[in-house]
Amino acid sequence: MARYIGPQCRLCRAENTKLFLKGERCHSAKCPISKKASPPGKGPRFRTKKMSDYGIQLREKQKLKRIFGMLEKQFKLTFEEAERQTGKTGENLISLLERRLDNIVYRMRFASSRKMARQLVSHGHILVNGKRVTISSYRVRENDVVEVQKKSQKLLGIKESLKEYTKSGAKPWLEVNPDEMKGKVVAVPRRSDVTDLEDINVQLIVELYSR
Repeated sequence: MARYIGPQCRLCRAENTKLFLKGERCHSAKCPISKKASPPGKGPRFRTKKMSDYGIQLREKQKLKRIFGMLEKQFKLTFEEAERQTGKTGENLISLLERRLDNIVYRMRFASSRKMARQLVSHGHILVNGKRVTISSYRVRENDVVEVQKKSQKLLGIKESLKEYTKSGAKPWLEVNPDEMKGKVVAVPRRSDVTDLEDINVQLIVELYSR
């Protein structure tokens, strides 16, 4: 499957906001978006034009899609699934995205970014309920146990990532045992639980796909 492999910070500059594609490293003052206000390919004197309603909706969709590192087809299929469920489509969409295995690995602090989490999953380092799962988009369920397999627990990258757990812990719908590198999904995430995505206006995304 095709995937963007260019500079991650270029995507943040295109959306004119930090998408935290490199995890906690994006908090650094050295982050390019802190130095370059203009979009990629544009000079420092570039003046942005007023966007149409469609443009605003499109940018909101692009932000959320890029945060989770998804391609358009995959993102749209997830939206259509959210639309079929009962309840508000936007809230369902966030919940489905948060339940992706690569995102859960990131949320449990086994990886410093979702990109790293995808690599851990695809390379077979992650177990779900004792079985190896190599599909990043695998949807975890309530009471699923996600862990780093024994042979992979000595990886330096995972140990470094877990240091963030001691600083800020994990999301309320997750239980994590950092010593055993194991965690449990104790509840299905709700929109109100995902505080770091509060800036995303999911209603604009719903309106975009409703055109």
